[in-house]
Amino acid sequence: MKVQNTRSIDLGPFSVGGESGLFLICGPCVIESRDVLMEIAEALKTWSDREGVPMVFKASYDKANRTSLTSYRGPGMEEGLAMLQEVKSQFDFPIVTDIHQPSDAAPVSEVADILQIPAFLCRQTDLLLAAAATRKIVNVKKGQFLAPADMKPVVEKIAESGNKNIMVTERGSSFGYNNLVVDMRGLVEMREFGCPVIFDATHSVQRPGAGNGYTAGDGVLAPYLARAAAAVGVDGFFIETHVRPEEAQSDRENLIPFLQLPRLWEQLQSITEVLQG
Repeated sequence: MKVQNTRSIDLGPFSVGGESGLFLICGPCVIESRDVLMEIAEALKTWSDREGVPMVFKASYDKANRTSLTSYRGPGMEEGLAMLQEVKSQFDFPIVTDIHQPSDAAPVSEVADILQIPAFLCRQTDLLLAAAATRKIVNVKKGQFLAPADMKPVVEKIAESGNKNIMVTERGSSFGYNNLVVDMRGLVEMREFGCPVIFDATHSVQRPGAGNGYTAGDGVLAPYLARAAAAVGVDGFFIETHVRPEEAQSDRENLIPFLQLPRLWEQLQSITEVLQG
């Protein structure tokens, strides 16, 4: 099987898509504190430099769709962007973070190299156009409620506004109540759009709302789905991680602990090499 190449996008330190090989979007779900953020970033930087992993650092300054009003959301835009800028300056990572409303796009683009559209908001036209107008890369998470083919109009909204720097991310589809399932055929179908396709291994194992007021998950299954996606063919992976997963303030049941990442990355690389051989 020969996987169709997608469009190559220049990210600065490396390119994504095309024949660029795998890259990784990685970091904690939410910014918990400056110290925790820098600790995770340093651990990822040490590993990525040692093993040559093309990596984009991810963390959210605001989790606007938490299950409960009492759930921790993050430090907010101003403080969060300042911390992400510090990560970018100290560790030389490209940065990706979520935006939730059109007014977020311009200020976030001053720090982030990639603007991420959350799955629940992937059809919000004004948000997509505001992100596109920054001319930064736009990564759109596929809504849990959409068929893969339904992402084509989403991509077209951004492209027709003059921004061709688009990536799409699969993160599972609603499967009854409190459950998600991944249809691996969608990864093939979305490659037909020409955009780099990313597989989000950790959000795909969520159990939305199943934790009695919070989103539960089956993080132990995330590596299995990641390996399956590698066998189908993707351009990159989105994996949330933490150096002390038991202390994570968001999605702790879904993430892959940092110590497990190197072995998994080796496996994903090996599978991809076989596929492309």
